[in-house]
Amino acid sequence: MRLALGTLLILVLSRSSAAQDAAFAKSTFVFKEADSTKIHADVYRSNEKIKRPVLVWIHGGALIMGSRTGVPKNLLDLCRTENYILVSIDYRLAPEVKLPAIIDDVKDAMKWVRDKGPEIFRADPDKIVVAGGSAGGYLTLMTGIAVQPPPKALVAYWGYGDVDGDWYTKPSEFYRKSVPLVSKEEAYAAVGKEVLTGTDGKTPEQKARGKFYLHLRQNGLWTKVVTGFDPETEKTKLDPYCPVRNVSAKFPPTMLVHGTEDTDVPYELSAAMAKELARHKVTHELVTVPGAGHGLSNGDKQLVQKAHQKALDFIRAQLR
Repeated sequence: MRLALGTLLILVLSRSSAAQDAAFAKSTFVFKEADSTKIHADVYRSNEKIKRPVLVWIHGGALIMGSRTGVPKNLLDLCRTENYILVSIDYRLAPEVKLPAIIDDVKDAMKWVRDKGPEIFRADPDKIVVAGGSAGGYLTLMTGIAVQPPPKALVAYWGYGDVDGDWYTKPSEFYRKSVPLVSKEEAYAAVGKEVLTGTDGKTPEQKARGKFYLHLRQNGLWTKVVTGFDPETEKTKLDPYCPVRNVSAKFPPTMLVHGTEDTDVPYELSAAMAKELARHKVTHELVTVPGAGHGLSNGDKQLVQKAHQKALDFIRAQLR
């Protein structure tokens, strides 16, 4: 009898979990067309008919690769549990388009969520938090200065507040020593064709564009190639694309999450952003994970878990 009851309990729980997953479903929309290129967003939400708060996720990938499909599981779980809507957006990728066009895509995505979201997927336009990782963390911070009205709050995971510091404009010793040098011919063989809005997982396409990224970092060319501006002669043109230089008292409450041993995006970039937020008395927190690398890799598991929990608690507090 005990075995039968246990089996029945497992069956009931499994069916309950399956029903919950079915209720929290994904729909895909085109939020913008640019020169015949369709740009998509995935919307995850329950089938309720009432308006719900929104978490917008912006993927990373150095603005060169990555896709809206790479949504962190803990954020999906949060939205499923709390009945939030999760919107994961694509944007056109560099170098086929340059940074100003990418920022336009993000702005248009946010406008679509705010203006069309209430009708299409019952979004609450007054409760929108934006989160993103790495380059997505940078784009998240950009929404604090480029989107009007700004989001309710931001979470930037291992992001950055400038695009023209030495870390991007000078050759990276880490990438020159840790991986083989990528030739210009090999790097550019992967790009320059059609405009892409996403590359998934470990596909050959993404690996090839990853080599392009390595070439740019190894030679200090990322800023010039991705933004379309020369950081030496056109620095003022880059000012509008550097959140750290545009913080004001109106900047949204922000959480920054970063590891101290990040060899891709230096920890100091989040620290500099936190300093500016403090100077303007913006509500913020810098969550530091000692010894962790990019994406909090190789960090102490308990500290990494604690950092992620702080971010989830911050999102909950802002979307209440």
